[in-house]
Amino acid sequence: MSKYQFQTEVNELLNLMIHSLYSNKEIFLRELISNASDALDKLNFLSLTNDKYKELKYEPKIEIRVDKDKKTLTISDSGIGMSKDDLIKNLGTIARSGTKSFVKKLSGDAKKDSTLIGQFGVGFYSAFMVAKKVEVLSKKANAKSAHLWSSSAGDEFEIKEAKKSSHGTEITLYLKDDELEFLEEYRIEAIVQKYSNHIPFPIFLEKIEDKKSKLEQINKASALWRLPKSQIKKEEYNDFYKQISHDSEDPILYIHTKAEGKIEYTTLFYIPKNAPFDLFRVDYQSGVKLYVKRVFITDDDKELLPTYLRFVRGIIDVEDLPLNVSREILQQNAILSQVKKASVKKILTELKKFKEKDKEGYLEFYKTFGKVLKEGVMSEFENRELLLDLLLFKSSKSDNLISLNEYINSMQKDQKEIYYITGENIDMLKNSPLIEGFKAKDIEVLLLDEEVDTIIVPSIGRYKDTPLKAVNSTDIDEKITKDKEIPKETTDKFQEILLKMKEELKDEVKDVKISSRLNTSPACLVFDKDDPDFQMQQMLKQMGQDNLPKVKPILEINVEHDIFKKLLDKSNATKLHDISTILLDLAKLNEGMKIDNVAEFATKVNKLISEALK
Repeated sequence: MSKYQFQTEVNELLNLMIHSLYSNKEIFLRELISNASDALDKLNFLSLTNDKYKELKYEPKIEIRVDKDKKTLTISDSGIGMSKDDLIKNLGTIARSGTKSFVKKLSGDAKKDSTLIGQFGVGFYSAFMVAKKVEVLSKKANAKSAHLWSSSAGDEFEIKEAKKSSHGTEITLYLKDDELEFLEEYRIEAIVQKYSNHIPFPIFLEKIEDKKSKLEQINKASALWRLPKSQIKKEEYNDFYKQISHDSEDPILYIHTKAEGKIEYTTLFYIPKNAPFDLFRVDYQSGVKLYVKRVFITDDDKELLPTYLRFVRGIIDVEDLPLNVSREILQQNAILSQVKKASVKKILTELKKFKEKDKEGYLEFYKTFGKVLKEGVMSEFENRELLLDLLLFKSSKSDNLISLNEYINSMQKDQKEIYYITGENIDMLKNSPLIEGFKAKDIEVLLLDEEVDTIIVPSIGRYKDTPLKAVNSTDIDEKITKDKEIPKETTDKFQEILLKMKEELKDEVKDVKISSRLNTSPACLVFDKDDPDFQMQQMLKQMGQDNLPKVKPILEINVEHDIFKKLLDKSNATKLHDISTILLDLAKLNEGMKIDNVAEFATKVNKLISEALK
């Protein structure tokens, strides 16, 4: 017998499992059955595709046995089994990338945490919520020896050689005295019906009648997605979703499609209510499983759906693929490409219907997955308009999120462009000097405060033949923003001030111009239409482009503001230097930019305040 130490994260996890998750302990059985099903899937696949396993004789099944005298519950399967090394790797460590952060995410909210347990692939440890000791007897297919893993959830586990007549895994739970309800037949059956009814392998429960033991199947063991839609109840769709996703909440939407003809396939997709824990990780786990004629192929192929639909959970079952198709071939397979293409269109179409039918429900979905959908704008060309129809934005005229279509329908008669402003702070955007002229003429501006907007929205270009235009661009149509022409004599009066400001600020700005877009603010910053604005510059730096040349903004001034009217007085000429730099710094702050020299800025402001109080 050999003793091993649990990985530190496992110790923390076990402690949380035992002491924090009280109200939803029954999920331990869901997790152990799910693991057994995965083991059967793996062996089923190998027996059809690998010569080493083709001669293997076995009956795929899961068995549950109870011993009330010993207070034990045993779950066994005839799947692939585990070697000694597998037992150490799978049951002693948290190996999956990203899973180590699992412990930090556990909140103590049993309902939320029970969802995370399955998503993080650490469901086995949930057995310790109800068991004081767990034994795992396993023999790998085609192996000669078996091994027994055991632990009482302390700091260590033990492994020793053992005897087992057939391959597979047998997990025995020595239940705590206050968890004996899980030895009752009715309780086990209810849990299996709730979580595991459509596991595609039979689940047998040992029942004792007249002192005789018999095995009785307690699940349907049918591939739900292969059944006609008319035969499936909503509750069954929801239960199957919970089984494959390890989620405790019902999905927002399910999409069941059976395609017949040149290419035959079945898909069952779900839109979750909650975001998967790894939604914004590069190494996210795909939520879609690929089957060929009901035989499980993979659940780790990110090519089955585009990355911007990575929150989707479900099944793709194709009729016309070879079972031994390699991953490289999968990524280039013409049939799968067609299935993917049709699936994307179907999912986007159903989301659009959902948006039109249930605005509140769609809004909740969008708050969770809107950022991810936006990513698709860069890569989705075939269904681009369909995807754009799903996007929602904050607006200067509404407290509610609006679509691009709603924006167009409320445009002014002479308005020919969709206007937007980007930044990090929504309050700052709402009060930005850049949109004063738009507000004055009751023109709506989209307020984009998410990082992804900086790259995504400019790439849209146009929506339904209507161009999108940033309000801080120099090529905004002046007829849209200004209420009246600034007389030539007015602009002539300020030429000397303009020239002096340009000289004072030449190292900081590309130009100083008289603005037609300002109403109450004295100045604002805009960017040449060929230059990236501040938000885009920040995004490029975050992407590692640190050696970008300095992009100078253009300072626009409002000559109708009292500041500039008073600057015409020759007695204030000496203050022009300080006022120029202060106005530039204030304009920077309004853009969310940093001031280069805060101390110098404060000194100049204090000086002006002091002079004003004389």
